[in-house]
Amino acid sequence: MTSKDRPKSVTMAERIVLGEVTGAHGLAGDVRVKIAGDGPDNLLAAGTIWLGRRPGDPEARRHKVVDGGLARSGEVRLRFEGVDHRDQVGPLVGLLVTTPPTVLPELPEGEFYWYELIGCRVDSENGDSVGTVREIWQTGAHDVLMVEDEDGVRRLVPTAAELMREIDLEARRIVVVDLPGLLEPI
Repeated sequence: MTSKDRPKSVTMAERIVLGEVTGAHGLAGDVRVKIAGDGPDNLLAAGTIWLGRRPGDPEARRHKVVDGGLARSGEVRLRFEGVDHRDQVGPLVGLLVTTPPTVLPELPEGEFYWYELIGCRVDSENGDSVGTVREIWQTGAHDVLMVEDEDGVRRLVPTAAELMREIDLEARRIVVVDLPGLLEPI
């Protein structure tokens, strides 16, 4: 299982998270963006982004990216049209940088983006329904699927390849191993 874009925490929406504005870079209005994926490529390739409080924020504002480059480790530098001074960056700090998933490059057969798992049904190997993937949390060693059942009971399932037996995006189904304690509610 691989991923080119692993957002910190995503929910199914018309836009996906590529990063978060963390501050100003220099005096000319450039922003520092913490990368919410495996690397800077998707952020640096974006010609247009939306800045909002959450992925599907109806009040998100569209911005044209006019320049960009690498910055500190784990960050990129972006310049938006109309943001020409450091003082204009303050209100943008903390906003999520989002984009429609259609701008992401197509992945090879058998690979997928994490956001594609949102909404997938999760079943155990023995056929028990675990619930539906609602979010993905970036935790360090392995990202974690936050799975919620019909009664609102939540479970955390690590995305380690040895725990995820099958991922079928067409059927919107993930099969996980039956390990003692793995599927306990949180």
